Amino acid sequence: MIPAVSVIIPTYNRAHLIGRAIESVLSQTYDCFEIIIVDDASVDGTERVIRNYTDKRIRYIRSDKNMGPAGARNVGIESARGKYIAFLDSDDEWLPEKLKKQIRILETTSSKVGVVYSGTWRIMGDKKFFIPWPKTIRKEGNIHYDFLCGKYLVPTPAAIVKKACFSKVGTFDNNLPAIAEWDLWIRISKYYHFKYINEPHVISYYTRNSISTDLLKKNRATIKILKKHFIEIGRNPKALFVFMKLLVRGYLSFFLRKIKDI
Repeated sequence: MIPAVSVIIPTYNRAHLIGRAIESVLSQTYDCFEIIIVDDASVDGTERVIRNYTDKRIRYIRSDKNMGPAGARNVGIESARGKYIAFLDSDDEWLPEKLKKQIRILETTSSKVGVVYSGTWRIMGDKKFFIPWPKTIRKEGNIHYDFLCGKYLVPTPAAIVKKACFSKVGTFDNNLPAIAEWDLWIRISKYYHFKYINEPHVISYYTRNSISTDLLKKNRATIKILKKHFIEIGRNPKALFVFMKLLVRGYLSFFLRKIKDI
């Protein structure tokens, strides 16, 4: 049977965490899916952990060289058989109703909708944050301008995307060292609407060695995204101002962290 959803899990040296991510997908109340795990050249026993799972819905792809999350996700997209694509980072987990509720919306809502995403609990030590932030006013519909202004990012594990979106705008940009999802959402939102479920269906954990915590990579990626979409961003003074503010804040945070570590 062809799966309706292809769940792509990129992983790199997460032998101690990958099991939790896999279990959270296998525990979904919606079960017409395949899991594509793209091992980005791990050297810590990640493959051994994955091989212990015998569920036939799990497909394992190992890369001979490290590509980074964007490249690994693209390998998964190319191999996906589902009509819809969902992403899960190997250090995060889903709550059981996520796929069921997202698929229900995709099957019943306007054909203009290309992405459905949910709320996310972000765990940082003993602190817990809800994403998107409560002050975010526009969370769905035509939110292309919002992405250009960098008002918020839809966390990749919170989203499910019509495969047709990738045929229209392409996949993740392998040249971005971080936040490649932001660039992807900018491109998709030019042609498709987003739909939001105001419930948390993802638990995202802060891990010290993740790319999302590498401020220098995020700053370099922000510059690349600015250059890539400069014509459109340049037409919107507010969007351009937000990019400049993000860069100043990012480099300031980077240097303050370095000083703190001295």
